[in-house]
Amino acid sequence: MVVDMAMEFLVPSWWEVQVTVAAAAFLVVAYLLFTLGGGGDDRAFVNGSGGAADLIDDKDKMGQFKGDPQTNSAYIIKVELLAAKNLIGANLNGTSDPYAIITCGTEKRFSSMVPGSRNPMWGEEFNFSVDELPVEIIVTIYDWDIIWKSAVLGSVTIRVDHEGQTGAVWHTLDSPSGQVCLHIKTLKLQKNSSRGLNGFAGANTRRRTLDKQGPTVVHQKPGPLQTIFNLLPDEIVEHSYSCALERSFLYHGRMYVSAWHICFHSNVFSKQMKVIIPIGDIDEIKRSQHAFINPAITIILRMGAGGHGVPPLGNPDGRVRYKFASFWNRNHALRGLQRATKNYHDMLEAEKKEKEQSALRAHSSSIRGSQRQSKISEESMTKTEKSQPFIKEDVLSEIYNDVFPCTAEQYFKLLLDDDSTFTNEYRSVRKDSNLIMGQWHAADEYDGQVREITFRSVCNSPMCPPDTAMTEWQHAVLSEDKKTLVFETVQQAHDVPFGSYFEIHCRWSIESNSESSCTLNIKVGAHFKKWCVMQSKIRSGAINEYKKEVEIMLDVARSYIQSKTSSNEIEDTASPPAIVQESR
Repeated sequence: MVVDMAMEFLVPSWWEVQVTVAAAAFLVVAYLLFTLGGGGDDRAFVNGSGGAADLIDDKDKMGQFKGDPQTNSAYIIKVELLAAKNLIGANLNGTSDPYAIITCGTEKRFSSMVPGSRNPMWGEEFNFSVDELPVEIIVTIYDWDIIWKSAVLGSVTIRVDHEGQTGAVWHTLDSPSGQVCLHIKTLKLQKNSSRGLNGFAGANTRRRTLDKQGPTVVHQKPGPLQTIFNLLPDEIVEHSYSCALERSFLYHGRMYVSAWHICFHSNVFSKQMKVIIPIGDIDEIKRSQHAFINPAITIILRMGAGGHGVPPLGNPDGRVRYKFASFWNRNHALRGLQRATKNYHDMLEAEKKEKEQSALRAHSSSIRGSQRQSKISEESMTKTEKSQPFIKEDVLSEIYNDVFPCTAEQYFKLLLDDDSTFTNEYRSVRKDSNLIMGQWHAADEYDGQVREITFRSVCNSPMCPPDTAMTEWQHAVLSEDKKTLVFETVQQAHDVPFGSYFEIHCRWSIESNSESSCTLNIKVGAHFKKWCVMQSKIRSGAINEYKKEVEIMLDVARSYIQSKTSSNEIEDTASPPAIVQESR
């Protein structure tokens, strides 16, 4: 009796056996699905391509997003990843899910993943920009795994010594088995070509670095773009969306949108997924569907751009794409992404125009009096009907308005004329050094006359170094009746944080009231050529600094005019260059 009762408890019933076998079978099937990568969904979209990968080396990868978009590059290297064969079988069924990471210098590109194949076909192109040859190209083939870290199937290093193309060449990997077929073409760019131009979209258009600041460090509280993606400190999140990256299943995470990048981060099953897409590499953003019922957004990159951070999905036309789904509001997110790309291209266009205007101003102002006639007779003057504005009036704000003890004509003759020593005395009082002054001369682009001066200026801001190199472009317009003078300046600081991002624009308006006095009005403002995270601090700091500068300048000017007037040198002062009537 006791034995029978014990057997009932110890021996499982037929129902318990069925449940156990079913559970074991379910676990085996689930493990096989995860191990084999489950490429069915991706295969239905594009020729058996798709998949994802973990981030191999965060710091190395982020290095490719730093630099300057206008930096000249001597060569463009176009690497076409055609195919691979006889790769190692890393999966239990003897196949692999290969994708490639191609490295050239500090730049890395990801190919799409081909599931379930030891002989993948890619046909994808990647463009790299380099400054000089020779250079090494490293192609590493990985096996994608949904949960575990990607395994290396082999790599090969190809040295590029000169221009030209190699044709389709099979290269043996440094592994027991496997070869990869590459077509490499090297083109030399013109001297003035830039990395993001001429259709070479693989060269990232956002390759910005902060200007060389020496020991100066600008401290800014890091955000997710810095802590997660290691992007530059002046890049901030403008929008963020909860969504999922499409692969064999959806990797849920968060998308971050800045002025230069669209980033995505996910941490599913302790597997880090980071996608960093430069907006300049985006060719198209469009609506799509995931599993027919889940609205999605597909971001298609330009030919040659390659993947960034995670292997992308493939396309029949050779472009690559990323697909994101599970948005709370897909249409709202789509409009936000499209607006971000439009703002990016508008920003590039505005920066291009600003650069052209700055170059024009610098070119016109830097012509020395020895090269062009600095004294122009009134008889030979011609009024320019259409002239370029020298400064940006919309950024100016008034900081001074009072009576000054001289006329407009005397102001120019005594303080601004080529023969005047006022600028030297004023810079000496400020303890500035290395002053080099150009001669006043006419410019075709502007009314009146222009000149350029350079010096090293003392910095009082705790954010700046002790001193900085400065370039100041000056523009003066004296009316025909000699009663009104407009004196405009543009200052560019070279050694301060974000120095290349902004200029200090100033306008001095002098209008004669009597034979010995005038009304002096001074307006100043900071004009930003590029967006900067510290705009408000720089603007307020620059205006406050210029106010102090104006106080010193006016004190020195009063003393200088008084000394010249008391010694009766006004009559003997050389006549000022005739300046064309201002046309505003």
